[in-house]
Amino acid sequence: MDLESWPRPLDGWPEKVWSVPYSLLASPTSDAPESWLDGSNCQRFAYGVLRLFDLDCPPLRSSNLWEEEMYTGIVNRPEPLDLVFFGPGTDPFGAHIGVWMAPDEIFHLCSEVGVPAVWRMSEFATRPRYKTVIGVKRISEAP
Repeated sequence: MDLESWPRPLDGWPEKVWSVPYSLLASPTSDAPESWLDGSNCQRFAYGVLRLFDLDCPPLRSSNLWEEEMYTGIVNRPEPLDLVFFGPGTDPFGAHIGVWMAPDEIFHLCSEVGVPAVWRMSEFATRPRYKTVIGVKRISEAP
């Protein structure tokens, strides 16, 4: 991991961003805990990271965000701050979401690790629940 190659939030990275606890119930529409930095699932974490860069993503679950076309668009080549969708197959329902930060560095939060991690594509490919890259979406406008 080379943080120097990552985009940097204007106000810097919050210290707590590296210790956000994984919480299955802390979805994008959840208000508990109040802050995404105090507990998140993968989507809420990814959306919180994007907000550090003034990118607002609709608070949708994976499959709904995959289908959403007004504020996001599917792209073929990931760039920093794009959302990468992973799953056991190509169905976006229940997909895992991470944030592309640099070439082959995806910042994400999963139950397996319990706190934010940076994995390469090859690390996702070795896990049955993340082995398929469903696709990549880019935030295009504020919702």
